[in-house]
Amino acid sequence: MRDKIRSTFWVVPALCVLVSIAFALVLITVDQCLDTNNGAEFFYPGGPDGARSLLSSVVTAMISFTGLVFSITIVVLQLTSGQFSPRVLRFFLRDRTVRFSLGIFIATFVYAMMVERSVVGATGQAPFVPRIAVSTAFIFVLASVCFFIGYLARIANMVRVATIVTELGAEARHTLDERYGPNPRAAASSAADPASGVGEVKAAAGHKVVVALEAGVVVAVNEARLVQAAEQAGCSLALTVRIGDFVPAGAPLCVVTQGPGNTVGETARRGHSLDEQILEHIALDSERTSEQDLAFSFRQLVDIAERALSPAVNDPTTACQCLDILHDLLRRLAIRQLPDGRWADSGAVVRLVIPQYHFVDFLDLAVGEIWHYGSGAAQVPHRLALLLEDLSTAALPEYQQDLQRWAAHIYPNAHGLDPVPDHAKSP
Repeated sequence: MRDKIRSTFWVVPALCVLVSIAFALVLITVDQCLDTNNGAEFFYPGGPDGARSLLSSVVTAMISFTGLVFSITIVVLQLTSGQFSPRVLRFFLRDRTVRFSLGIFIATFVYAMMVERSVVGATGQAPFVPRIAVSTAFIFVLASVCFFIGYLARIANMVRVATIVTELGAEARHTLDERYGPNPRAAASSAADPASGVGEVKAAAGHKVVVALEAGVVVAVNEARLVQAAEQAGCSLALTVRIGDFVPAGAPLCVVTQGPGNTVGETARRGHSLDEQILEHIALDSERTSEQDLAFSFRQLVDIAERALSPAVNDPTTACQCLDILHDLLRRLAIRQLPDGRWADSGAVVRLVIPQYHFVDFLDLAVGEIWHYGSGAAQVPHRLALLLEDLSTAALPEYQQDLQRWAAHIYPNAHGLDPVPDHAKSP
């Protein structure tokens, strides 16, 4: 839900409109209670006609501003999608400056209309001008001008490739620390071999399968709630897909295995809503997000690099900028023991198993496709060679074989570099 709110473009403008309506009603009420028509010259000093003219100008200007901002945003989204990757559009839609700029313009427009309808100056009625509210409308206009300048500066900076890859890298580092822990050398789990854990769950005598009710990509899993639900039902759960994988409607999503002394039927009767809890705590969406999916951040950077290496663009420098961010991410992964995907309850009983990305998966994703499209470029082979050479000096021993595999494939073409450095060779 948090990721949806951050990625939905209309939420912030809608909230700004609601706040502006409430603010206008409050200030109009304050004007009526204080009777600012009698002697309050500190605020707007004009009469009803002047107030209407001012507010009408604000309404016209703000709707023009809003149309201009919306048009610029759409053009930038189109250019970014074509030049970089369609998957980086979320980066623009989640930007606070863009959303709040559009929100303040619409809010000023709605606020001015709300205040204008309260101005009374017709014949036979006591004239009323909400002077505090009209003066505040002018403050809203000044704030809108400031936001517009900030919006133009932000948009001009956001279309730079350096800004995009830097922001994607920062988002990926945040996901990495959240999912894999800030301590580089900390053990990810007290369980033994992760592959044996998956086998134990799936090889049980009896089990049932929970299927996806609708098609979508697994974007988030609430592990703590699933462990709690499995513990209460006396069973174990094993997801059949990783976070970021697509699941068609009706396909297996989770395997439920009964505990000792239970049958699947007893488990279902004792926890008749277990299937509902499983589906509730596994979020599906139409596209991947970086909320829990570090591989998606890798995919975005790789896509930008591939687009830059295409014959139509032919920009290997941009690909190397993406490799710089990927290099940093891989180095952070190479010094960690990655999670094995086993979650235990308070009694150290494994209740949940989720397939995980391993270091080799991230390495193949970051290096494989860029090497495929950029092996003939002047900069890319040399940059990949330096990346692998540096990773081999820092990576844990269990990752050295995968690094050596790519090194043997890339180094011979990396402008005369030693095919496999001594420190990258296995003992």
